[in-house]
Amino acid sequence: MRMMRNFFPKTLRYQMLLLILMIVSVPILLIGYTVKIQAEKALLQEKQIKLFGIARLLDHHLGNGFDTILSERHMLDEKRFDKIKALNERLASYTDIVAAVNVGVGVGYYSKELDAIITYGPSDTYANKVGISIEKLHPGRKVMETGQSMVQFGKLVRGNIMNVMLPIERNGQIVGYIWANELTDDVQAQLKVMDKNIVWSVLIGILVGMMLTVGLTNRFVKDVEEIKRGLQRLRFNLKKPIVSMEGEIGEIVDEINHMAQSLIDARSLNENIMYSIADGVVTVDTEGMITTMNQAAQQITGFTLEEVIGRRYKEIFRENDQFHSLLLDTLVSGTNHIGIEINYPVKEKYIYISISTSILIDSHNKTIGAVVVFKDLTQQHSLQEQVYRAERLAALGELMASIAHEIRNPLTAIKGFVQYLQNVDSDEERQEYMPIIIKEVDRVNRVIEQLLYFARPYKTHYMWVNINELIESTLVLVQNKTTRHKVEFRLFLADSLPQVEADAEQIRQVLLNLLINAMQAITDKGSVIIDTWQPDPSFVCVRITDTGNGIAEENRKKIFDPFFTTKSAGTGLGLAVVQRIISAHYGQVEIESQVNEWTAVTLKLPVVHQGGKHDES
Repeated sequence: MRMMRNFFPKTLRYQMLLLILMIVSVPILLIGYTVKIQAEKALLQEKQIKLFGIARLLDHHLGNGFDTILSERHMLDEKRFDKIKALNERLASYTDIVAAVNVGVGVGYYSKELDAIITYGPSDTYANKVGISIEKLHPGRKVMETGQSMVQFGKLVRGNIMNVMLPIERNGQIVGYIWANELTDDVQAQLKVMDKNIVWSVLIGILVGMMLTVGLTNRFVKDVEEIKRGLQRLRFNLKKPIVSMEGEIGEIVDEINHMAQSLIDARSLNENIMYSIADGVVTVDTEGMITTMNQAAQQITGFTLEEVIGRRYKEIFRENDQFHSLLLDTLVSGTNHIGIEINYPVKEKYIYISISTSILIDSHNKTIGAVVVFKDLTQQHSLQEQVYRAERLAALGELMASIAHEIRNPLTAIKGFVQYLQNVDSDEERQEYMPIIIKEVDRVNRVIEQLLYFARPYKTHYMWVNINELIESTLVLVQNKTTRHKVEFRLFLADSLPQVEADAEQIRQVLLNLLINAMQAITDKGSVIIDTWQPDPSFVCVRITDTGNGIAEENRKKIFDPFFTTKSAGTGLGLAVVQRIISAHYGQVEIESQVNEWTAVTLKLPVVHQGGKHDES
């Protein structure tokens, strides 16, 4: 196959010549071959008709048959040899005349009764064949047995011949057969002459056809060459159209010029769109080199095209502890990032943006680079922070009231017991009330500790964390002898879950709070189911489901409020701390519940931390 490609013409001119040669020559060759076959068939039929005609002349000349000739000569009772001789003398002269008139033809009679050749003309050549019996498998015997005429090709008495055999029937009896044959060498000589004439006719037809078609295709090839040169010019300059032509080729040229103009318009439109859109767009090639940056990107980042085009993206937007490029991550891993909000390094500062990245592919589905589209949310983020601080100040009054309530009760009890103990001299009474005072002090201390954690979490230390392993290690803290008879823990952890960038100890605190809440919600016996999965490449999900009492509809809006609790001994800060930690990780917390049946808490954590390595919220 490769060898055929090497010999196949590469240029259009020679390809068309080869195609035309095939188009012209193949039909002519087929016609020539068909004519040859038909001519050979017609020639053989003509020979057969001629030989059968000769055989019928001999049959007519025989008259009433061999016995009539022998009776006329009173030879019926003679010996076989004498009968053959008598019949030969009577018939040989006629067979010689017939053979002489039809040059190259051999004729003769065969007697079934005498089982011998009676005559074989021309006798001067084949007289020695008279009196010979044909072989047992000779087709002449089949003719005498069946009474059917036959044509035979092959080696017979006189050599390679075409032999026709006609049965001699007298008085309803087959008494022998007559043959007339012609050497196939003579037939082949005639066929060769005819084949030679056909071959010459075919060659002349192909030559004439080639001469005519070459003349017709030269103009076509010339036009195609002009189109080829025009396309090469358009490759570098779409504003140089191909010269107009006539006919269908001209229509093709007009369409190409129209398509070039459409490309100019589309390019101008794309450039206008890229220039006018408010979002920044930056593209890189497969090596991470910046290839384009639109006007909005220049304004947002402060860089000019001269400063960035042809330079590596990571050299301009440097990766450090606060920034890891999602664009380069997309280029390496092929993972798209959609709507991620991060701190982004620009010229001499950081800004807060919403960013989306994706792979760039060409028409052959081959990666040619990556693109990042981003929107500056710095001002919006600043306003949100102000609103958030205002909301925190508004909530602070409510929080202080809750704190005062939570602390006033144990302080009132402590004050009462201390005043009472001031007037008591008995050590037994002091020993009785001192543990109560200590218990109330511990209660106040616990409230203050959780309040401090809620108001000002510890500094986060981000690292790559295996969520499944973190769940299993946290579960050890809650599984003990007192819980095993009451709660069954079932794990359905995804095997291919990626690591996430998070603070392991804070996520452990979240899991611990949720597991404790789940166990406390189960009053009798039940189960806690823990699932993990990855809904998309950017996030990992954890769901903790218990078969407890559920959450009443009127309480669902309050479950994240500090100090709200339905438990007699609870502080109401557990879920508030959970939400605080997950929000600091740029994640989400969702709670679903059915009263007296189940409650499911779902955590959605980003795989890559979106706020920087040292964010503190």
